[in-house]
Amino acid sequence: MIISRKKFLKLTGISMLAVTGERFAQPIAGAMQSTPQGSPQALTADRWAMVIDLDKCAQEEGCTKCIDACHRYHNVPDIDDKARGVEWIWKESFQKAFPSDHNEYQATKIKHLQVPLLCNHCDNPPCVRVCPAQATWKREDGIVTMDWHRCIGCRYCMAACPYGSRSFNWTDPRPNIAQQNPEFPTRTKGVVEKCTFCESRLAKGKLPACVEACPQNAMLFGDLDVAGSEIRQLLESEYAIRRKPELGTKPEIFYIV
Repeated sequence: MIISRKKFLKLTGISMLAVTGERFAQPIAGAMQSTPQGSPQALTADRWAMVIDLDKCAQEEGCTKCIDACHRYHNVPDIDDKARGVEWIWKESFQKAFPSDHNEYQATKIKHLQVPLLCNHCDNPPCVRVCPAQATWKREDGIVTMDWHRCIGCRYCMAACPYGSRSFNWTDPRPNIAQQNPEFPTRTKGVVEKCTFCESRLAKGKLPACVEACPQNAMLFGDLDVAGSEIRQLLESEYAIRRKPELGTKPEIFYIV
């Protein structure tokens, strides 16, 4: 078959573009899965996880210090409309948080517990699989993170998350931030956001803001893959549950009841 010089150059250009794109895509995808190096004092782990002791959490009734610290650090807007609000950490009743663990004969103290909820940083995150822009991914250390500049606002991740852990910015969030924290970027209208296990603080050698702020030390953050670590010892000595484990998402947030 004889083809013209113009068609030959066009086909060659397309082939080169495909090869070049594949070469560039591979390192980009690899970088997205990796863990940022951060500073020399950065906190690192093979697999980050959190344990929340609900008895300790309930000692100070109505306490929201973990929520306040998280939202203040991450410039989470304060929006009165529940349907359009943005939350990285929030509280729900035990019945709503653990519907499969609820029964009519449950202890009264359990029925009235207010449970802190956040992104579960699942070991098998459904949100990552459905994102068409690769704006969310799981790092090597288990943190399910986001690149808000890549988010196209399709909200597929919100539909896929069985825990309601993601929020959508229906409006510009910045007018609803009382005092912006210059250490953390604000988001824009049309972007999804969620808890990131304070990856930016870990990179500076600091614990998550919620863990640091809890007056009852009800939150323990550590490396789940290290035998003998504090978090492993706690889980091996206490009875803990996870939200909707039957779904196979393998949440990395554990609750001691």
